[in-house]
Amino acid sequence: MSIINLFKVALRAIANNAFRSFLSMLGIIIGVAAVIVMMAIGQGSKESIRKNISQMGTNVIMIRPGADMMGGVRQDPSSMQTLKVADYEAIMNEKKYVTFVSPEVTASGQAIYGANNTNATIYGESLDYLDIKQWDVEKGVPFTEDDVHKSAKVCLIGKTIADDLFPNGADPVGKTIRFKSIPFRICGVLKAKGYNSWGMDQDNVIVAPYTTVMKRIAAQTYFSTINCSAITEEVTDQAIEELTEILRTTHKIKEDSGESEDFTIRSQQEMMETMSSTMDTVTIILVVAAAFSLLVAGIGIMNIMLVSVTERTKEIGLRMSVGARGIDISNQFLIESIIISVTGGLIGIILGETIAGLASFLFHLPTSVPGWSITVSFIVCTLIGIGFGYFPARKAARMDPIEAIRYE
Repeated sequence: MSIINLFKVALRAIANNAFRSFLSMLGIIIGVAAVIVMMAIGQGSKESIRKNISQMGTNVIMIRPGADMMGGVRQDPSSMQTLKVADYEAIMNEKKYVTFVSPEVTASGQAIYGANNTNATIYGESLDYLDIKQWDVEKGVPFTEDDVHKSAKVCLIGKTIADDLFPNGADPVGKTIRFKSIPFRICGVLKAKGYNSWGMDQDNVIVAPYTTVMKRIAAQTYFSTINCSAITEEVTDQAIEELTEILRTTHKIKEDSGESEDFTIRSQQEMMETMSSTMDTVTIILVVAAAFSLLVAGIGIMNIMLVSVTERTKEIGLRMSVGARGIDISNQFLIESIIISVTGGLIGIILGETIAGLASFLFHLPTSVPGWSITVSFIVCTLIGIGFGYFPARKAARMDPIEAIRYE
């Protein structure tokens, strides 16, 4: 019997038991849709994180005080005070693979203007900070090098701070706000960046000269971080080696002494690779969990096909008695299984893409359906149809025609 005729017979059999066939497809539909949605959310989150990190520049390098955490053991407070002004000056004088450098001191508190107030974090930075973070000033101008030398009480504010303290739409530039009772004149408003992948509002910031924050707000002589930017992404590793050598020299750590470093250097590129690896692992776990429903669906198809073979025993016997070969009978049931599986897979793919789109639109979840996932889903559905349809098809092909005709 030709393949075309086998397809016609298979389609007719499916149509005669449409509701049962749909129930068989349902497991495949749900399984494929779940896999597509999980992959879309995982891939979308991964791309969103990469985009946010890329916006800050993949050549950004962060120097933090203290050695790497070992086994979650909390470090001595003194080890977190190792980055000094001398380190910053040494980096500025000796850098070759680094372009911009900004020491960082932070403090949290309440910003007040008139009757309005809001909780915020103030960042003490140098002029290079805006270049490192690729941040533009939307209104006004940045503070100057002279402001840094004089520890001037000036600042830049983020869009969230501007909206909270100046809700009537007044221009904040030139106005004076208070942070921990210290007055700061606003010299500019930063361009909005929005929320990052971790749900943090990047615009809820106040940026002031690091000297001002160190002396007037934090009252400390050390930095919490030193942010740097390599000349290009390609020389990030050389820049890290250079910074390591400079800091080992300023901290008097001899290379052959075996003494551990009291600072940690990390790059955005390293962070991106770590986050991507983490998201890949999470996505795999979610996809494997969703894929179990495909296994259950395959077993369901096999069960339905076995029932179908039993119900159509007399039909099988009649067809064999008029010349149908065992291979024809086997192919008929195998094609039925494949049609059910592939049709369910196609519906599942459409449903999965629809749910992923709705999740992105309604809940603002970052989603992205990889093109290869659709191809893989289609192939998996075909394999499920063949794999779980083979045993019922084989059973049908091995029937004895005479016994089959006598079956009641």
